[in-house]
Amino acid sequence: MLAVTPEARAVVLEARAGETDAESLALWVEVAGTANGAYTYDIYFQAAADASGDDAVADEDGLPVVVPESSVARVRGARLDFSEEGEGGLVILNPNTPPSAERAVPETAELSSDLAQRIIAVLESEVNPSIAMHGGRADLVGVDELTAYLELSGGCQGCGLARVTLSQGIEVALREAVPELVAVVDVTDHAGGTNPYFESAKK
Repeated sequence: MLAVTPEARAVVLEARAGETDAESLALWVEVAGTANGAYTYDIYFQAAADASGDDAVADEDGLPVVVPESSVARVRGARLDFSEEGEGGLVILNPNTPPSAERAVPETAELSSDLAQRIIAVLESEVNPSIAMHGGRADLVGVDELTAYLELSGGCQGCGLARVTLSQGIEVALREAVPELVAVVDVTDHAGGTNPYFESAKK
């Protein structure tokens, strides 16, 4: 099922305390869709009694957690944590990823254009020196219709925070340097990662 770290549990319990009839509420976590090669989630409070027999229900030190049946397989082995990256917040570190077909690089994608070369320059000069301290690397594998397709490797491959790194770090740097970009897509096979880097949130 979904594990909850003490840091995340404290944040959730504080938020739940402000809800009406707080003690009856569980934290519900379900997969809402996919984005950039990873699952997206809905995290909300709802009565624990609303869980059906097919939903996964667990007690995390006094915090009931419910994962609807449709999401159980996709979050099995995942962990809910608190990250201080960016503005800070709850983050799900999930070893499961959507089928690779959803992250395929278009056949027309190429690397010889001026746009591609500018993206590569930003990756080499700004992005990779930064994520190298975590053992990670980002490479451009294609550009198609102003969308950059990146493959992450090293400590970023299989890391549950890869989506945060991409959206709050890599994508921001690329959009600032190459403003005409309309999207940055992660096509990494994160299921194949064997040595992800993760640093717990600072206390």
